[in-house]
Amino acid sequence: MEKVNLAREAARLTEFWSQQVVATGNGNLFKVARGIGSTNWHRHDDQDEVFLVIEGRITIQMRDRDVELEPGDLFVIPCGTEHCPIAPEEARFLLVGPEVTSNAEGGKPDWSYTRNSSVLAHGAGGGGGARPA
Repeated sequence: MEKVNLAREAARLTEFWSQQVVATGNGNLFKVARGIGSTNWHRHDDQDEVFLVIEGRITIQMRDRDVELEPGDLFVIPCGTEHCPIAPEEARFLLVGPEVTSNAEGGKPDWSYTRNSSVLAHGAGGGGGARPA
């Protein structure tokens, strides 16, 4: 067992809205991630999703409200709750849950599968963001 520097591990990621497992415990995966722009609206019917912001800011949009998260803030999105995380600038965070959710079903936008200079230079889009009526 070794200690893990979350900021350093998140900085090593090469894709946005992707997760890297850095530890396991009590049946959960501890996953670092980085995000910019937004994911697609999605929900996890099989698990809660726990966000702990390391660096930057994330807004968790839900159908009935938005939750603003800053470094050190923790928020649990209950199982089955539709949500769309948004990061206006790059954010790094820890996710806790029993499975990796960085896939299309988990809201990962198509553009985020390759980190390239045009995404970074022009801002990341994403299929989410706007809350449908």
